[in-house]
Amino acid sequence: MATLKYKEIEKLSKTERNKKLKELKLELVKSKVNVSKTGSAKVKAIKKIIARILTLNNLENKQGVEEK
Repeated sequence: MATLKYKEIEKLSKTERNKKLKELKLELVKSKVNVSKTGSAKVKAIKKIIARILTLNNLENKQGVEEK
C-alpha cells in the first residue's frame, strides 16, 4: 500500500475518493486483525490516509454550502 499525499487525493474525483475510502476502511479492518504479526505502523498509515480523504471531503462540502 502506497501512501497518498494530499495533492494526489485532491486530483481524484469525488466518486474515486469515496471508492478509495471504502477500500482503505476494509484494509484497516484486515490490518487490525494482523496487527500482532505486522505491527501497528501500517494501521497508523492507513488511518492517516483516511483522515486526509475525510478532511478534503469536509472542506469541499463546506465550500459548496458557503457558495450557495
